[in-house]
Amino acid sequence: MAVAGHELTHLTEFTFSPDRTKLVAVEACRRAGLDPAGMVLLRHQTNAVYQLATAPVVVKVVRPGIKHTEDVVRLVRWLTEQNVPTVPLLDIEQPMRLAGCAVTLWRYLPQDQAISAADIAEPLLSLHSAKNVPLELPELDALGMIRHSIEASTILSDDERILLEEFFTDVRDRLSFVETSAPRLIHGDPQHRNTLWDNDTQAAVLCDWESAVFGPVEWDLVTIEVHCRRFGFAPEEYQQFCRLYGRDVREWSGYEVFKDLRELRMITTNARKSARGTPQAAEVHRRIAQLGRNSASRWYIL
Repeated sequence: MAVAGHELTHLTEFTFSPDRTKLVAVEACRRAGLDPAGMVLLRHQTNAVYQLATAPVVVKVVRPGIKHTEDVVRLVRWLTEQNVPTVPLLDIEQPMRLAGCAVTLWRYLPQDQAISAADIAEPLLSLHSAKNVPLELPELDALGMIRHSIEASTILSDDERILLEEFFTDVRDRLSFVETSAPRLIHGDPQHRNTLWDNDTQAAVLCDWESAVFGPVEWDLVTIEVHCRRFGFAPEEYQQFCRLYGRDVREWSGYEVFKDLRELRMITTNARKSARGTPQAAEVHRRIAQLGRNSASRWYIL
């Protein structure tokens, strides 16, 4: 399969780079009848996200290893029918399968207004209130994903791997005593960067649904808290989220364990995705050095 003189090769976790994902995005545009000229890379960490210059469209090239993109497409279309605030998919057959990656196409929403944690409260509460979800999605397996990421990372030193294993064991043991709410549909990674402002509705909508699972709402709530605390958002912003959502997860008896679990998941996931010698790897090393010491120290967004 050729793209403008280039051959589309099967991508892996280790070859998922901007020069290769751009070729995949270009081919997806051509198959959808869209012009990729002037396409701009918006993000390239978990997935590759490109914005078209010729149409209000975003192309997402999903990282290899994420298997349930068909379920994500069905989920978003069902959420749209249920009036849960979500960024809409283009009305074409999706996902495409190219070079070992799933590719999805979405309506582009111009971002003229910065997202605050408070903006996330209403769409997240709407999601958590969804009933009778007619879809098969995986159950949250934070421990399994952490274990996989530690084993798969190529940037960890022996000492770092030992430290992460010890922290993992401690969190796993404490987790056995935590009582959570009953599993329901959760976003899996709700945060400022996974929320967009819709100028048409003058409200925030959720996006980036690859982490959607059935699990306790406390996972989503602690994710918001960790992001607000670690990435330098004002405490008042998180307090406003709690007021609008109707709950502060810090008052829950399992908060400390889930906080540690969530932060460990964030560290190890980025350890798996980052390449040696990159700024992303340097941030992972810095976070590991602080692990378990200072929960107020600032992290930098990857």
